[in-house]
Amino acid sequence: MLFDADANTPRMLVGIGMDLAQVERYRFGPRELAWFARKVYTDEEMSYAMRKRNRAERLAGFFAAKEATRKAFGHAIPWRSVGVSHERSGKPVIRLYGEFANLMRRRGVSAIHVTITHTAAIAAAVVVLEAEGRV
Repeated sequence: MLFDADANTPRMLVGIGMDLAQVERYRFGPRELAWFARKVYTDEEMSYAMRKRNRAERLAGFFAAKEATRKAFGHAIPWRSVGVSHERSGKPVIRLYGEFANLMRRRGVSAIHVTITHTAAIAAAVVVLEAEGRV
C-alpha cells in the first residue's frame, strides 16, 4: 500500500499495463494514415503528431499507451475511446471518452499514470491505475 504524502491517504495499485510498438509500422502513406487515424487515433492525437518532425514515433507511442491502458483495465476499450493528451508541461495523460468516460469511477480508479518513450525504432508505454485504499 502506498500513501499520498500530502493527505496521508492510503493508495493502492489496481492495474498495470505495458506495451511496445515498432515505429516502422506507423510510417504510413497518406491513404493508410487517413484510414488508420479514423480507426485508432483521436483528433487531438493526430493534430499533435502531425506537428512533430518524427510523427511515426509519436503515433507508435500513442498506440502503445492506448494498448497499455487496455491491459491495465483488463479489457478492450475501443481505440478512439482512450486517448493521449498532454499537460502544459508536456507530460502525457490518458483521457477516456464516450461511454468509457466514467470507467475510472466505475472501477474505483482515482488516477491513471502514464509514461511514454521512444527511439527511432521502438516506442514503449507503461500505464498504472491507482485507487484510494481503505485501511
